[in-house]
Amino acid sequence: MVGSRTRGGAYARDRSSSLLHGWTSQARLRAPVQKKRPRSNGGRPTGIPSTGAPGDPQAPVPPQQIPAPRAQDAAAQDTAAQDPAGQAVAAQAPAGRSRRVRNRLVAGVAVAGLVVVAAGTPGILDASGDLTESQRLVTLAALDRQAVTLAHSLADERDELTAYIAAGGEDQEGDKKDRRKVSDSLGNRVDRQLDEMRDTLADDRAELRRSLASVPSVRRTALSGEGTAMETHQAYTAVISALHALAGELADRTPPRAADATRAPAELGLAVEQASAARGLLLAALAVPQPDPVISYDPITGLPVESAGEDTGSDARTRNALTAAAQQARVRELAALADFDQAAGPAARDKFAATVTGPEVKAAETYLTRLTDQPKLSDAERGTDPAELEAALTARIEQMRGAESSLATERTERFEQLRDDDLTALEIRIALLGGLLVVTVGVLAAVSRTLTRPLAVLRIGAARLADAPAPQSEEPVRFTGRNDEFAQVVRSLNTLHGKLRDLGTRAARLDADRDELLGSRAAVEAELTEARAELRQHTEETARELGRLRHTVHHTFVNLSLRTLGLVERQLGVIEKLEEREQDPERLATLFKLDHMATVMRRHSENLLVLAGTDHGHGHVGPVPLVDVLRAAVSEIERYERVVIQSLPPHAQVAGFAADDLSHLVAELLENATSFSPPDAQVELSGWLLESGEVMLSVQDAGIGMTAGRITEINARLEDPGPRVLRGRPPAGREGEGLGLRVAALLAARHGVRIQLREHKQGGITAVVVVPQALLPTGPPATAGRQVPVPGAAPALNLPGSVAEANSNALPRSPRRQDTDEADTDGAGPDAEAFGPEDAVSGDTDPVEGSGSPAHEVDAAASPVRIVYLSFFFFFFF
Repeated sequence: MVGSRTRGGAYARDRSSSLLHGWTSQARLRAPVQKKRPRSNGGRPTGIPSTGAPGDPQAPVPPQQIPAPRAQDAAAQDTAAQDPAGQAVAAQAPAGRSRRVRNRLVAGVAVAGLVVVAAGTPGILDASGDLTESQRLVTLAALDRQAVTLAHSLADERDELTAYIAAGGEDQEGDKKDRRKVSDSLGNRVDRQLDEMRDTLADDRAELRRSLASVPSVRRTALSGEGTAMETHQAYTAVISALHALAGELADRTPPRAADATRAPAELGLAVEQASAARGLLLAALAVPQPDPVISYDPITGLPVESAGEDTGSDARTRNALTAAAQQARVRELAALADFDQAAGPAARDKFAATVTGPEVKAAETYLTRLTDQPKLSDAERGTDPAELEAALTARIEQMRGAESSLATERTERFEQLRDDDLTALEIRIALLGGLLVVTVGVLAAVSRTLTRPLAVLRIGAARLADAPAPQSEEPVRFTGRNDEFAQVVRSLNTLHGKLRDLGTRAARLDADRDELLGSRAAVEAELTEARAELRQHTEETARELGRLRHTVHHTFVNLSLRTLGLVERQLGVIEKLEEREQDPERLATLFKLDHMATVMRRHSENLLVLAGTDHGHGHVGPVPLVDVLRAAVSEIERYERVVIQSLPPHAQVAGFAADDLSHLVAELLENATSFSPPDAQVELSGWLLESGEVMLSVQDAGIGMTAGRITEINARLEDPGPRVLRGRPPAGREGEGLGLRVAALLAARHGVRIQLREHKQGGITAVVVVPQALLPTGPPATAGRQVPVPGAAPALNLPGSVAEANSNALPRSPRRQDTDEADTDGAGPDAEAFGPEDAVSGDTDPVEGSGSPAHEVDAAASPVRIVYLSFFFFFFF
């Protein structure tokens, strides 16, 4: 019961203790959820009812305005009110430690911060990796500059020692001022640079350290005279190449973001080294001792003439080897300069061209062109002044080294700028990530605070009402926050007091209604049980009646088919006798037509037996040639003249017990192909012997074809024809597979033959029949009988097994037609053999390609397989 008092005092709510506990213990009642945002309460604190505002959602609801609860809600509330034990269970707190929303919000803030950090970490790691890489490039560029300086010094020492050894070393002849000498200052400079280089190298460059450590031993070997000029040159060149490898490594390690003509310094350094090598080799070649001049007298003037002596021996070989090496160094220099032109930018090329120029460079180019055009020096070239050559070449090399040093300096500065940019990018990313983390954590913390404060008010107020001994005397929950979802929850709690007033009365009324419904339900169930028993009995009687009718229809079909077959067989016997005695070509042609139609009728009668699941006892004693089986199939269709038998496997035979069924199966496929193709189109019948020993037959037409879904459906029915019983008409809207395909499927299932329809590329459908190896005996076929010569008859016909078309008599007669066979054999005579080979062969007979088997000799009178080519003779010639 709900009561109220004036505004000056607190609301007094007289409620039953059980109903209030049922509400506070999370009973199955659900308060209606207000979908729209509640309106303002006129400036009053949310949750305080007002007597002066009838539409206020926080005001007590009068009894007449409380909507009637649903039946299931009232029943649940009544059950909770009448079950004190259930109230105790519902009011009990869940087991385990309580979990606070504040902790979850803190965890959410922490997770959001971690997500921000995780999202920004890859960018910082990328920037840090770029910075590390650029710093490594700067270090490597500085090491490369130091290596370039050392390489220049080693090249000068190499050229000096090579020329010194080539001139003879300490054993040089001539004036002291013209002898080659070794400069101590150059060796000291190389040693000093070697020490500096070794101190700079890292521990992981052991190979370069070993190369640098070998320089003193190479120098001692050269000065002691133990090595040749070429060996000394090659030893120094190996060390210089190891130093130049640093430039290639630097170019390879340069990332794409800094790959701006990085290969140019390496190519220019290679050109400078080859230019220095050419200088040293040419000077060494000129320093090799010359042969003594030869003085001879001119026979005309009688005056003495001095000429160069013959250059032979080891000196000539040394000079030629040095000259050839100089020529190779010149070629490599030109190649390196060409690579430099391709790798360098326009500014670098212009700078190099402006640096390496002048009269000395032109003179050096002239010397190099003249002295390296051949692998050995001529007499005139051996007279070149070494001092002038050395001055010109040295001037050119120094200019090239200056350009190389300038490019190396620019590259180092570019790498340093790249390192500074990477450092700035890393600092910016770290600052952005830190600022984003601070903003994210701050925003989430503020939002969490706006949730935890009103939630605490709601939790404390609800606990106060739930724990009070007399909740109806307590003040309602007060909430002074925003008018949001929490205020709506407070209003819903205060409104629940007015909706529990008459739940007990309604629950009692619902109990009475439930008892009445349970009684009605029992009566209805009894009626349903009785009706179900009657329906089951009627169903069983109907099933028995259907079984009896199906059995009657089955035997009716079988008897009717057997009677029809007997009449057709007798009709065929009469027609055959008339054919044997008929001499008029026109009447004979008519008899052939009747014979053919009777054969088609016989096949249709046999279809009924197949559909009824009855085997009418076909069979032959021995194997039958496959070509006779196919001829018989062609003869049993209505439009046999449109069928063309293509290539067949030679000497193929079919087991006698399956020959008639296989012929019947192929006839149904041929009938289907001729029925669904243009009247003037041919149907091709062919066969192949597969590697597995099976025979595959193909019936191909040029009809309109069918859809892929229809082909799939029919193939599924051909693969699984189901029980061999008569089928009713297919349901409405569903297309059947057709009588012929149904019969073919049942015959195929009888002997394990596989049938499949395929769509032909040129249009139409191809039916593929795979005859298993069990139906293909390897023994010779049963002989049809010996030919009986008839006086005055034409010679026997020799028809290729795949060329002649089949006649109306399908196969050698089975036991069920033995009497007819005897009559046919006895009646065959001169009338049947009255036509020679020339008359019998029709122009429509197509030869078979690839048959490869000898022609079967067929006697028109004695063979059990009668050929229909005689009708063709009459049709085309009369």
